[in-house]
Amino acid sequence: MKNKLWLVFILITVITWGVWGAFSGYQIQHGIPDTVTYIIWALTMIPCAITALIINKGKFLHDWKSALLGCTVGLLGAGGQLALFKALTFGPTYIVYPFISMSPVIVITLAAIFLKERATKWQIAGIIVALAAILLLSLESDQSGSVSNMVLMIVLACLVLLAWGIQGFFMKFANNHMDAESIFCWMALSGLVLIPVAYFMNGDAAAFFAGEEVWSKSAMCFGIQILNSIGALTLVYAYRHGKAVIVSPMEGLSPMVTVLLSFIIAYIFNEPVEPTWFQISGIGCAAFAMYALSK
Repeated sequence: MKNKLWLVFILITVITWGVWGAFSGYQIQHGIPDTVTYIIWALTMIPCAITALIINKGKFLHDWKSALLGCTVGLLGAGGQLALFKALTFGPTYIVYPFISMSPVIVITLAAIFLKERATKWQIAGIIVALAAILLLSLESDQSGSVSNMVLMIVLACLVLLAWGIQGFFMKFANNHMDAESIFCWMALSGLVLIPVAYFMNGDAAAFFAGEEVWSKSAMCFGIQILNSIGALTLVYAYRHGKAVIVSPMEGLSPMVTVLLSFIIAYIFNEPVEPTWFQISGIGCAAFAMYALSK
């Protein structure tokens, strides 16, 4: 992998997703339901898809093979989002996220078996340490509160794990057969198709859009969610230029940026927060992993 474009693109993904994670809490504080967040996220994919088409000079592959691969990537990602939203209604993030944070394991396994991808010794060390960092950064020390419907929550979390793990593999596989811009456009279309599903999952979305300050709250949510869409676009490019066994574990390091930025925001607003040993260890592992994976 002498071409380092993959590194540039995945670093953009890590940063944008890290910032997105740090500000996502503001949506909850302003009473924006998860289903509404999904709908607005799907809409933010539109300007990014238009950007992709401009970069590709209007070329959009729509033959049956491209449509099948693109929709597979898109529906796995969007379906995983919906399952995640539902899982979080049954249990806390400190139980759900450690499950889904291990999706790079599935990507690495599938890429090694079906795409015959291999890594150097440094990169293997980076993969191992990155997986440890992802797990540490997703854990929370505060485990207070009851957990309802534990079995259903774990089943849903495992579905997200599988969906996003398989999506990463197909994102790389699709890049071997079509251009990255067309993949992203199909992802955007797949996300839009599931908007009615999100709207009718419960009455929260209808109640939100009938409430007060809809436009201001929606604009704030749009500004946050577009960071996720930008990261998704650069992730497709990262898979285009890099190995899945390297890109996937680095993709999962965005919580490092979230944690660091959260500390900075808390300090600015005179609400200092002491990092947990999980977070300190995770940040250290993430820093080493980024160095090793980029070699």
